[in-house]
Amino acid sequence: MDAGADMLGFNFYERSPRYIDPKEARLIIDQLPQSVITVGVFVNQDLKAVEKIASTSGVLVLQLHGDEAPEYCETLKRKGHTLIKVFNTGEGFTREKTLGYDDKQWIMVDAGGGTARGGTGQLSDWSQAQQAKLLFPITFLAGGLSPENVAAAINEVEPFGVDACSSLEQVPGKKDHGKVRDFVTTVRKVRPHPPDCPVKRGKGIMGLLQRWRVLK
Repeated sequence: MDAGADMLGFNFYERSPRYIDPKEARLIIDQLPQSVITVGVFVNQDLKAVEKIASTSGVLVLQLHGDEAPEYCETLKRKGHTLIKVFNTGEGFTREKTLGYDDKQWIMVDAGGGTARGGTGQLSDWSQAQQAKLLFPITFLAGGLSPENVAAAINEVEPFGVDACSSLEQVPGKKDHGKVRDFVTTVRKVRPHPPDCPVKRGKGIMGLLQRWRVLK
C-alpha cells in the first residue's frame, strides 16, 4: 500500500494460485490504515460461506467473479454488503448479461473466463467496457492492465477505477513492488487530483464521489 493504491484485494477462490486463508487475511487487514478499502474476491460460493469469510477476514467490499445471479447479489446487498459484480469481455459482454442487475450496482469489466476467473494477463475489450459504463456508472476496468497501457485505458474508457494483477507480479501471488509503484504513479499522472471518497473501514460504505481508484 506504500505505493499509493486505494484498495487492496484478497482472493478467497480456493482454485486460484493467489488464494489466501480468511484468517490470514484478517491479520493483514487489522494492520492496514483506516483509509484502505479491502476487497474480497469470491467465485460462485455459497451465500453462507461468503458471509462467513467476509466476517472472518473483515473485508469491506465483496467482488463476485463468477456467475452470480442478480438475486444472489440482492441477497448480499440486503444484508449490508457492498458488491463489485464482474463481467468478462472474453465471454462477450452484452446488455442481456446485465438484465436484472441494479444499475447502481458496482461492476468490473475483465478479460477472464472459464476456470481462471481473472488474473490471466489477457487484455479486456475496452469497447465493451465503454458499453458497460453507459449502463453502470461505477465501472472498474481490469484485464491485462500494466504500467505501459493503463494511461491509455483510463483515457479511452474513463472507468471509476482500475484493477491490475498478473502484470504486477513476479510470480502468481507475489507482487513486484517496483511494477506496483510504476502502475500507481502512471494512474496518478493521468488523474492527479481525484475527489475524496468517503468510505471508511468499520463504518461501511457511506456514499461515493467520482474517483480514479487503484485496486490491486
